[in-house]
Amino acid sequence: MENNKFKSGFITIIGRPNVGKSTLLNRFVGQKVAIMSDKAQTTRNRIQGVVTDEESQIVFIDTPGIHKPKHALGDFMLNAAYSALKGVDGILVVVNASEKIGPGDRLVIERVKQANIPVFLVINKIDLVTPDELLPIIDSYRQEHDFDEIYPISATEGNNVDALIKGIKEIIPEGPQYYPADQVMDHPEYFIVAEFIREKILELTREEIPHSVAVQVESMKRNEDDKIEIQAAIIVERSSQKGIIIGAQGSMIKKIGQRARRDIEILLGDKVYLDLWVKVQKNWRDRRTQLNDFGYQPDNY
Repeated sequence: MENNKFKSGFITIIGRPNVGKSTLLNRFVGQKVAIMSDKAQTTRNRIQGVVTDEESQIVFIDTPGIHKPKHALGDFMLNAAYSALKGVDGILVVVNASEKIGPGDRLVIERVKQANIPVFLVINKIDLVTPDELLPIIDSYRQEHDFDEIYPISATEGNNVDALIKGIKEIIPEGPQYYPADQVMDHPEYFIVAEFIREKILELTREEIPHSVAVQVESMKRNEDDKIEIQAAIIVERSSQKGIIIGAQGSMIKKIGQRARRDIEILLGDKVYLDLWVKVQKNWRDRRTQLNDFGYQPDNY
């Protein structure tokens, strides 16, 4: 194929929390680059996943769920999501088929109404509803906005995702290849490593812990045993949270480390030694300097 026929474009994935945006990004890319959990606001940064084949390169931008911010971190997340609507070639509004349309969905739809680019509605989690239930769901969203296309899919099962990618390829323009063909994400490996550790904390803890945690990878280097040695700090806001993360006789932090190491070894394709510890930094979510230190940098957007 001639180079001038190659197509490339940027597509933003947006929606309220817990509709499956990160699961969809991982499905597009074919491997895990974004963390997933059933907790709201799991995704904090904008994460780009890159899908390249012989005819095109699509850069998908996964965004934090649209929610009402309660602190500086929340403001950062909302700005990251909304700024991802600018300068792209298309928008995927992701909604949950198993839940009625709500205020969060309407807020997202209102925000994209001004977009002068194609906006696709992606009705995710169709594996949780019957075909008879799907048509009324589609109609309810059609009344909210005249979407360019509507795709009912299951990001978990893969249903209809190929049709969605085909539709995206039709709207992106001719353009250059922005990333090497084998690159699947825009963030450095230490960012994804920190995210994998945070994902395991989300899986294993409850209440206020998930939202009060940040992870900072302080070093990654090969040690004398030919393993990649990773030193990472888990940041919490209170001493009581530190006790929960460590657990009785260190049981919780050991479990977090074991689960995270498995994912990190798959990511890096190498044996990993993971050293975790916990630090208390009060109210870090409202301190701009600490948000910057932990990778939540408003200047990036």
